[in-house]
Amino acid sequence: MRTNVSGRVAAVLVGLEGVGIVALVVWQIVEILRGDTDSIASALALIVLSVVGAAAVIAFAVAIWRGQSWGRSGGIVTQLLILAVALGAATGAFAAPGIALALAVPAVVTLVLLILAVRDAGRAARREG
Repeated sequence: MRTNVSGRVAAVLVGLEGVGIVALVVWQIVEILRGDTDSIASALALIVLSVVGAAAVIAFAVAIWRGQSWGRSGGIVTQLLILAVALGAATGAFAAPGIALALAVPAVVTLVLLILAVRDAGRAARREG
């Protein structure tokens, strides 16, 4: 199935989110090497989970680009998780509204594009069926 424009743009944005997670992994490794951690075991576990998350998000991006529904579904879940993190960043004793906004705006844009891609894929499937 051919991916529509909204799906292609969503794939690029989800891919950039995956690259962002990879950058986070690099930062985590640098911080371990600098000795800026209380628990090496916890820091290593966080790196492993971050690598798994980056691989999953990048796989979602590739699948979205190829027009596979599981990629769109994973991308939607990813955006909802990012929005939950943004909400957490916007509230509480250490609220950072700027960070919350920087997380939320691209997530909302990507979520809308993914929903449009799902809608278009459904229309295309009905036409083919």
